Amino acid sequence: MKVAVFSTRPYDRTSLDAANTAGELEFLYLEPRLLPETAHMAAGCTIVSAFVNDHLNRNVLTTLAAGGTRLIALRSAGFNNVDLEAAAELGLRVVRVPAYSPNSIAEHAVGLMLVLNRKFHRAYNRVREGNFALDGLLGFDLTGKTVGVIGTGKIGTVVARILHGFGCTVLGYDPYPNDQAIAAGLEYRELDDVMAVSDIVTLHLPLTPETQHMINAESIAGMKPGVMLINTSRGGLLHTADVIEGLKAGQIGYLGLDVYEEEDDIFFQDLSSNILQDDVFARLLTFPNVVITGHQAFFTQEAVGAIATTTVDNIRAFIHDEPLVNAVQ
Repeated sequence: MKVAVFSTRPYDRTSLDAANTAGELEFLYLEPRLLPETAHMAAGCTIVSAFVNDHLNRNVLTTLAAGGTRLIALRSAGFNNVDLEAAAELGLRVVRVPAYSPNSIAEHAVGLMLVLNRKFHRAYNRVREGNFALDGLLGFDLTGKTVGVIGTGKIGTVVARILHGFGCTVLGYDPYPNDQAIAAGLEYRELDDVMAVSDIVTLHLPLTPETQHMINAESIAGMKPGVMLINTSRGGLLHTADVIEGLKAGQIGYLGLDVYEEEDDIFFQDLSSNILQDDVFARLLTFPNVVITGHQAFFTQEAVGAIATTTVDNIRAFIHDEPLVNAVQ
């Protein structure tokens, strides 16, 4: 069975080939992102595999369906980039990888907290330049601090467990409380309360119409002055312009991002020889108390292997008319 794999990187080839143990699948590896201009490249492929920054809007899905595609196999947990209504109308099934390695993203989120607090990034550059002064590198003990975990699914629960181990008071908000998060030491509160008392706020929830721009001027004003804000989920959770104003005013004291609202044309590619065209992103890079990584929180050996294995399992289930346990409705 022929599978068109968009947004292919070397690690995708390695991991997908390793997961294709039965040799049933013929992968057509395509480096371009899936866009209206590239959708025709999947013609003749029954299955298309897409990544987080591929566009699966109605136009793209229509082109794919016309070319014979019947299954969209996402190599991600999120599916906000898919027009599910159009997919249903066109008879396209959509599957995803709901949980590949919550540890990878949770550990990265905590890593951003440590980098921002102890200023590892600045210290590293100083030492390489022969500057061993400590001025400007003062941090704080995580022990005794209050951390608000917004979204307490598998990733948020691991974050709570790690921070509880640091000696933090861990508060959480989620419309659907999780007993495992409580067992990890988290106490549930209302969202406004969590925001108001937390020294650190970390986001671990999907991007939906209800959560889009949940971090905005109003919610930022309700946070503790000098709060540390971490986002390893989806860039659209933040109203970036409001976040910049919060940084300028000092209301946000630290910002750690692994995602960005307009990351599609930036992340997962080498732009080191180009002039950055996104003025908002460029502004974020000017703040000394901002650390940004390029959507790499998921990027561990364990997670990449799990993504490939689940993707292949999803495709094989479709081929053999088995239940699609990871179908997106």
